[in-house]
Amino acid sequence: MARKKKKALPLLNITMEAYAAEGKSIAKLDNGKVLFVENAIPGDVIDAVIIKEKKSWAQGRITRLVEPSPMRVTPFCQHFGVCGGCKWQMLPYAQQLVYKQQQVSDQLNRIGHVELPEMQPIIGSPNERYYRNKLEFTFSTHRYLTFDEISNREERFEPEPALGFHAPGLFDKVVEIRTCYLQPEPTNLLINSVREYTEAHKLPYYDFKAQYGWLRNMIIRVATTGEVLINLVMHHEDKENREGLLQHILQTIPNITSLNYTLNGKVNDTIHDQEVVCYHGKNAIEEKLEGFRFKISPKSFFQTNTVQAEALYRVTREFAGLTGVETLYDLYCGTGSIGIFCSAGAKKVIGIEVVEEAIKDAYENAALNGIDHCQFFAGDVDKVCTDAFFATHGRPDVIITDPPRAGMTVKLIDQLLKIRAPKVVYVSCNPATQARDLQLLNDTYRITRLQPVDMFPHTHHIENVALLELR
Repeated sequence: MARKKKKALPLLNITMEAYAAEGKSIAKLDNGKVLFVENAIPGDVIDAVIIKEKKSWAQGRITRLVEPSPMRVTPFCQHFGVCGGCKWQMLPYAQQLVYKQQQVSDQLNRIGHVELPEMQPIIGSPNERYYRNKLEFTFSTHRYLTFDEISNREERFEPEPALGFHAPGLFDKVVEIRTCYLQPEPTNLLINSVREYTEAHKLPYYDFKAQYGWLRNMIIRVATTGEVLINLVMHHEDKENREGLLQHILQTIPNITSLNYTLNGKVNDTIHDQEVVCYHGKNAIEEKLEGFRFKISPKSFFQTNTVQAEALYRVTREFAGLTGVETLYDLYCGTGSIGIFCSAGAKKVIGIEVVEEAIKDAYENAALNGIDHCQFFAGDVDKVCTDAFFATHGRPDVIITDPPRAGMTVKLIDQLLKIRAPKVVYVSCNPATQARDLQLLNDTYRITRLQPVDMFPHTHHIENVALLELR
């Protein structure tokens, strides 16, 4: 006979004591265990239940906010706590920055165990709202329902369509978004107008579980230059309805720079291997960082907070300390933005990136800025960076590395230790993996400067730039 699952006992009047990391706060339980809780902040008194438990720690979920922390503020978004984004709206931005700086320091010390210089004060974002240049909205046949909505319905309900963001942890359910504070207009005007049009014309949304339907995604890019790019993603061709919807979008937003569509009949949402058709205007928009111009096509990667990308790149350029005679390597270069931004101080720039389309964009961006001393190569960074490659293209004087959240591979780190560039500037979107990599580089390099930069207000994400110099 199956054993009955033991019901979790409630924890009452728990005072959250400090911030841990990844958006969690902590408290010490009477049994000595550390309790981690999301959506709580230091100073909150809460009731909770344990949802995961180990020998020395447990993870809890708030059931009641007994007494709010003196730091708590009222979230400004009606979708707070449901859509999964902007989880720190209940915390003043100045305090968010304090905890983000603490997170970088804690992870570098706890994981890295290396000697560190004094960290520079975190560079906060001047825009706390409307700071993103790209958002992706999803059409779904299943609107996400809150616990209260489900509890208050007496009869069985039919699934409802929704246009918005995927609900946290649920691939097939979408939180309906009416107003989003992440991206400037015309974003909210556009999503609400498209919703009204599709509902009025009964255009079918996509069912991600059953894999049928028509409308899948809408990607919106709004550049600081004022240019707007939209890519509408549909499961299959339906020319009449496609034409009608695209024309409606043009009538609603007459100044669209680039209106595109993509047919994606695959199981997953990725469109990197799908054709993008330009329906109206140019096939790309233009963004600017300082005096540099960058072409952004529907599938391009570009830092999503343009203003803070400029701040991040300035720090990177300052740490690189280029004098005009150096060979600069830009690893994980994407569309070449960091290398191009730093190019005026380098004799030669070598960029390496695994995505071939990004390399094409990098060459176009270099040409757009009249830069002819940049070369870009497609391939896995740890496979391209060989002794033979360095012998052909020159030993690096400065290496800039901006890896994904997983950090650098051991193979690449071994190659960096072998090539012994005088300076390595490590740009990281994950201080935990950065700390791990810094430890592996520690016998050869000492860390001389550290600068956290906040790219994403109201989230726990944080970037950190470290300057490494040969011992």
